[in-house]
Amino acid sequence: MILCIDAVLTLDELEQITTKLKVAEFVDGKLTAGWHTKEVKNNTQLKGDSIITQELRPIVHQALQRNRLFQAAIRPKVIRPVLFSYYEPGMYYGYHVDNALMGIPPMRSDVSLTLFLSSPDTYEGGELVIETSLGEQTFKLAAGSAIAYPSSTLHRVEPVTTGIRLAAITWIQSLIRDSNEREILFDLDTTKQVMFEKYGKTPEFDLICKTHANLLRKWVDI
Repeated sequence: MILCIDAVLTLDELEQITTKLKVAEFVDGKLTAGWHTKEVKNNTQLKGDSIITQELRPIVHQALQRNRLFQAAIRPKVIRPVLFSYYEPGMYYGYHVDNALMGIPPMRSDVSLTLFLSSPDTYEGGELVIETSLGEQTFKLAAGSAIAYPSSTLHRVEPVTTGIRLAAITWIQSLIRDSNEREILFDLDTTKQVMFEKYGKTPEFDLICKTHANLLRKWVDI
């Protein structure tokens, strides 16, 4: 499931992040690339141990924690520390798949997330392209909005031709490993909320709740 989430950041949070990134020190993105992605990664990123990184990461993490759509659809168990990336004209990130295991101790990457920080009308190019069963799908969202997609997919960032593309990137290990199972649970959760708002607590609502809870018990990976 590919999920676009509007307004993950408030306007104040977005301004706070972008203002600090304007004066931040960025380094070669290849420093955190796997051996098989170094050849296709051409961008820069904020140093992981910088003071600005430590100040900005909690803002993004808190925004994800409070976002009900993200929580319901992704069911995060572990969220990796956020990486802030910077693309200027000529920079890109070619087709790659994200590492299955990340960090020490290792976590499994189930879901990749890109949080767009630059308004799409301030730069040309820089689209996120994800390979799906229906072909390539292209995304360039509003500043402060995010896209979550399976880490198992091939994806790339198109070359930036003008302007600056800023983004925050992270990876999530979900309580539900399988993306199809996550989508089923999300659909059921959405359905039961709509049913309750429309009809109240009915026998049909209780049956949906039972099914949702029992599938969660069956599939959860704690």
